[in-house]
Amino acid sequence: MTLPEFKAVIVGADPNATHYSGDSTGNYTTWAEFGRSGLHANNRMAETINRIQVDRFTKAESDPIVAAITAALDAAEVSYEYRLDREPDTKYLHHIWDCEVV
Repeated sequence: MTLPEFKAVIVGADPNATHYSGDSTGNYTTWAEFGRSGLHANNRMAETINRIQVDRFTKAESDPIVAAITAALDAAEVSYEYRLDREPDTKYLHHIWDCEVV
């Protein structure tokens, strides 16, 4: 999956999602690449793995965008680890998907 294809998956789940940073007002979704590794075979790079973090900041306990992002990643067969954090200073629920895209 290319990075533009990954973007299409996220924007399909949340049309207002942005790359790198959000406007920090209301509920918002961002995504950003944070690393790259590779699979080596026969002394050469066989495949590249992009590591991308998707963040959803929301004050709603049952935010439908959270379910939409999870469903979109599952449908696209993107490997991810999910975490949830609470931001005490802003009262946001911070949903985090750490994805690996080949």
